[in-house]
Amino acid sequence: MTGSRRTSTPEPGAQARDVHYTISQLAAEFALTTRAIRFYEDEGLLAPRRSGQSRIYGERERTRVKLILRGKRLGLALAEIREILDLYDSREGDQRQLARFIEALDHRRRQLEVQRGDIDALLDEIGAIERDCRRRLKEAGPARPAAPRGRVAATPVRGSDG
Repeated sequence: MTGSRRTSTPEPGAQARDVHYTISQLAAEFALTTRAIRFYEDEGLLAPRRSGQSRIYGERERTRVKLILRGKRLGLALAEIREILDLYDSREGDQRQLARFIEALDHRRRQLEVQRGDIDALLDEIGAIERDCRRRLKEAGPARPAAPRGRVAATPVRGSDG
């Protein structure tokens, strides 16, 4: 693996510093596997150029990987991430993309607040159960030695026919 070495190959009409990445370079930069990069490609989130069998990723794909990972870190679904990325590519500008991103963030915030409420309720319940167990232990007094584990003595059971 060559680390984060970038190749520079100007194309007609392109800027003189048109930076390109191999799939391995992009994966290494973002601590992903090449399989994850190909998955995002299969999902339509990335569209690298091809030169024979090789994929050539430009600055656009690098930015999209960064945005995909940010969306995942925020807990957004791939469909939401795709929608935001597609708005980025549309001619409608940043306002629509930003408005949709705010909607997605608001939705995620509400989900997290519900989860936090659920977690708080569970922690309260655990605390109540723990306090009850401690109270019962204290009321029971000193603990009796526990029976040895593993072997249980068999007690004959007398039936009604004997």
